Amino acid sequence: MAGSARRFAALVLAGLVIAGLVLAGAGPGRAQVPPDPAEVAAYRGLHAAAHSGDVAAIARLAASGENPNARDGHGRTPLHVAAHGRHREAIRALVTAGADPRALDSRAYDAITIAAVADDEETMAVAIAVGGDPKAITSPYRGTALIAAAHLGHDGVVRRLIAAGAPLDHVNNLGWTALIEAVILGDGGRRHVETARALVEAGADIRIADRQGVTPLDHARRRGFAAMVTILEAARR
Repeated sequence: MAGSARRFAALVLAGLVIAGLVLAGAGPGRAQVPPDPAEVAAYRGLHAAAHSGDVAAIARLAASGENPNARDGHGRTPLHVAAHGRHREAIRALVTAGADPRALDSRAYDAITIAAVADDEETMAVAIAVGGDPKAITSPYRGTALIAAAHLGHDGVVRRLIAAGAPLDHVNNLGWTALIEAVILGDGGRRHVETARALVEAGADIRIADRQGVTPLDHARRRGFAAMVTILEAARR
């Protein structure tokens, strides 16, 4: 079974390469671009305050007329910068000052998806509470924060997004749902298993197949993910 799983994983990787993608680069974690040291050093005003989480400076700068939705070279607003830095009170202060809680950066990521990819449940909860949309279509892959979290096996984030009303069965431009990504891009370990369980228990449609007609159960069987097979077979009954 292990040999079959390795062969199947190799076929999946080959297919992604043929499609012009690399498995490590196809996921939202790789596609996101957090501020690098050179950008941080060049930050001024609200971007600098957001990066350091300086709530008082955010209030002062906004009151003086600085634009809370200004963009850096990667299309990040101060809110995106605060989300990358896990500065939750800065996120609240920026939205109070007029920042758009649903803004997308140049790679189409919002604060919710940034936090989901970082496995940062608390920042994500704040991003939702201040007006972010857990149903939003984000990333170059036309996915959602839920798909991003499922791909990475961030099971706690997945459960929170489900509770917030994230769409269970959205299909991204790779032809994959959150459940498919949990299987096909997962490692079969505890967190990916719990991610699959959360999705199935919430009512994700296990019948939705990828573009080759392969269902999540088929993928789990081919990869030798016994715990996922058990969950998916039980849901089929």
